Amino acid sequence: MRVLYIHQYYCTPEQGGAIRSYHLAQGMAAAGVEVEVVSAHNQARYHTRWDGKVRVHLLPVYYDNTFSTWQRIRSFYLFVKEAKKLVSNLRLPDVFYISSTPLSTGLIGRWAKKKWGIPYVFEVRDLWPKAPLEIKRIRNPLLKKVLYRVEYLIYQNAWKIVALSPGMQRYIQQRVPDKPVLQIPNFADVDFFQWETGKYRNRRLEKQPLTLLYAGAVGEVNGLYKYLDLAEAAEKSGKNWQFKLMGKGKYLPFLKKEVANRTLSQVEFIPFGNKNEVKAQMRKADLAYISFLPLPVLEVSSPNKFFDALAMGMPVIVNFKGWIRELIQQHEMGLYHEDSTLLLPALEKLEYQPALLEQMGKNARLLAETQFNKEAAVGHILEILEIQNRK
Repeated sequence: MRVLYIHQYYCTPEQGGAIRSYHLAQGMAAAGVEVEVVSAHNQARYHTRWDGKVRVHLLPVYYDNTFSTWQRIRSFYLFVKEAKKLVSNLRLPDVFYISSTPLSTGLIGRWAKKKWGIPYVFEVRDLWPKAPLEIKRIRNPLLKKVLYRVEYLIYQNAWKIVALSPGMQRYIQQRVPDKPVLQIPNFADVDFFQWETGKYRNRRLEKQPLTLLYAGAVGEVNGLYKYLDLAEAAEKSGKNWQFKLMGKGKYLPFLKKEVANRTLSQVEFIPFGNKNEVKAQMRKADLAYISFLPLPVLEVSSPNKFFDALAMGMPVIVNFKGWIRELIQQHEMGLYHEDSTLLLPALEKLEYQPALLEQMGKNARLLAETQFNKEAAVGHILEILEIQNRK
C-alpha cells in the first residue's frame, strides 16, 4: 500500500516540537507501507529528504507562531495551493492520511477525492474552527457559518476520522454521526524518555529547591500567566522553588516583561530546544506543568508535553479541567492548579515527602507504558488504514 501523509507542521525529533506524525509515518514504513510526507519549511525553495524509509517533501511556505491572524490564513492558503500542485506530479497513493491543524489541510483531501476518487483519513489534532473562534471570541455570524460549513464538509467527505481525545471524538460524532470516528490520543515515547528509579527518593529536597518545568508552546491559548501567579505566590511565601519555562511563541516577550514587572527572581526562561534538550531539562525538574486557558474547547486537548512527562515518570500539574485532569486524579500522578494559595500546601507536602513524588512518578510511567505507548498507537493507525503489519 502507498500512503501520502500530509501535515503542514511535520517535525523530526532533532527539530523539536510535536513529532507524532514522524513516529506514525515511521511506524507505517516499518510495517511495509510506502509512505511519503508532504509538509512545509521556512526555506526559499522546495526540498526533499529521506527520514529513514520515508520520503519527505518540504514546500517553501513560511510560517511562524508569532504571525497575525491574516498572516496565518495566508500561510494556510499557500500550503493548500502548493500541496495540490505537488500531489498532481507525484505517483498517486492508495489513501491520504491528512493531519490538522490547520483545518485547511482537509481541503487537500476533498480535492483529491473529487479529482481521483482517492479516500482520505482526517486526523483532528485540535477542534478547528471551534477553538480559534472561542479563543479570539469572533462574533461575525457569516464567518462562523462559513468556517463550520468547511469543517462539516471535510469531516463528511473523509473515509475515516481520527480524534486525539474522548471529547474531540464525541464532538465530531455529533457533527457527522454517520462517519467512523476513532480515538488515538498522543502517545508516550517510553523508549526515548527513560524513567529514573529513585530520582525523588534519593534527593534531599529540603536542600535542593523544588523545581517545576513548563516546556512547550508559549501562545495565547497556553494561559501561562497562571504559572507566573504560582511562582509569585511561592516567592511571597518564602519558598525557594524554581519555575523554569522552556519554549517559544508569540507571548514569550509579554511573559518576560511580566516577570520583570513582578520582579520574580525564581522564574527562569530557557530557549526552545529539541527532544534531547527537553529531556535534559525534565531530568533536572521535579514536576511538569501543563497549561491552557480555562476554556471548554481546550479541555479536550491532547498536549504532547503531558505524554512526554508520563514517559519520563514525572508528576504533572495542570491548570485546566477535562480528561487530562481526570486521568491525573484517577491515577494519582499529579495536582490540579486552580488557586495558587490552595496548591502551595500540596506542593510543600511533596517538598518534604519525596516518597510521594516518587510514587506519583511511578504511576505516571505505568500509565505511559500500559495505555499510551507508541506501538499501540501505530497499531491502531494500521488497523484504521486496513493494513496488515508485515514487520
